[in-house]
Amino acid sequence: MAVNYGSKRVVVGAHYGLRDWLAQRVTAVLMALFTILVLGQLFVSKGPISYYTWSGIFAAQWMKVLTFTMILALLYHVWVGMRDIWMDYVKPVGLRLSLQVFSLVWLVSCAGWAIQVLWRL
Repeated sequence: MAVNYGSKRVVVGAHYGLRDWLAQRVTAVLMALFTILVLGQLFVSKGPISYYTWSGIFAAQWMKVLTFTMILALLYHVWVGMRDIWMDYVKPVGLRLSLQVFSLVWLVSCAGWAIQVLWRL
């Protein structure tokens, strides 16, 4: 007869662990590099910083694509963080699911808004 000492281990979450930890760090580094790039472009621009300076920085197609890529990195960074907060601190499953769905809808809406701003759709 086998005797089982102790209790069964209860595992929660979806085991994202290292992948999400690494994603948070990589997206943070990419966003920091992008910020340095934009600040560098501001420092080399001549004259006062105006609307025309800002629109000139983001006028090139490669800069729009790079900016949108950084926005996607930011949104993924936010999603990982918010999902972890909801999983760690909100115990009722229905409320947690509702908050996660709301977060996803909000982030997708932000991505759509970013497309409109960058490409004037």
